[in-house]
This record gives sequence, C-alpha cells and structure tokens, in this order.
Amino acid sequence: MSAQPQESPKIRQMLERDLDAIMLIEKEVFLFPWTRGNFEDSISSRYHCYILEMDKFIFGYGVMTINLDEAHILTLSVASAWQRAGWGEKLIQHFISLAKEHHMNSIFLEVRKSNLGAAKLYEQIGFKKIGFRPEYYPAMGGREDAIIMALAL
Repeated sequence: MSAQPQESPKIRQMLERDLDAIMLIEKEVFLFPWTRGNFEDSISSRYHCYILEMDKFIFGYGVMTINLDEAHILTLSVASAWQRAGWGEKLIQHFISLAKEHHMNSIFLEVRKSNLGAAKLYEQIGFKKIGFRPEYYPAMGGREDAIIMALAL
C-alpha cells in the first residue's frame, strides 16, 4: 500500500466557487460574520482576495484593498483547527508582499479590542497601535471598540 503524496498548503486567489467553504469558516470563527455578499462584492471590485488551501480544502482567507499609497486588510481568518500554526502570519506576509509590489507606504487594519491573540500577532509582525474606533464592531449586548494598527513599509 503506497501513501498518496499530499499537496503543500498554498495561497491562491479567491474565486466565487470558494465562497461556500469561506462562509463555513466565517461563521465558525466570527460571532458577527461577513455576508456572502461582502465577499462577492470584494471579488467583483477586484480587491486582493486570497485563500489558504491544501488538497482542495480551504482553511483560511483574507481580503485587502489598495488605494493611492496605502493598503487596508479588511478581513483575515484561519479555521479554528488550523490556528496557532503560523498560517495567519503566512497570509499577512503575503499581503505585505503584495502591498510592497504595489509600492504602498503602509498597511492598516482594525482588530477587536478583545482579540488579544490577533493583536499580539500583528504586533510581532511589526504593526503598531495608532488609534481606536469606538463602538466599531457589533458585539453581544452592544458594540466593541476596534484598535487601529498600521505597518510602515
């Protein structure tokens, strides 16, 4: 009996046919997920939409915009079973490379004030806390502040 070689995980452009798998992760990871329409709009607007995939199994994704001289990561997620294994960082590094290729000066993102793990990862990569957006995110029983973070390129 011979073992089948497994494909290495890769990052590739997000396609509309990926949205069912993306929505499963979105609903698993976020209490207030993006809608399918948010992803469809991002793809049709030609945002930089990428997925993490292995053997046709999607386990992460992210969306970034590029405007003038700055980029903005709008969403980024890795399925729970794949978290804390470096995949989020790999995807962020992919977006950093894209931003540099497009001659951006900086990348911005928002993270929930309560999402300490993500904020720590962003800081380890080099993002700096530059401000807050009060009541930016929906939350159980109200709204939650966002921490604004930036990375100079």
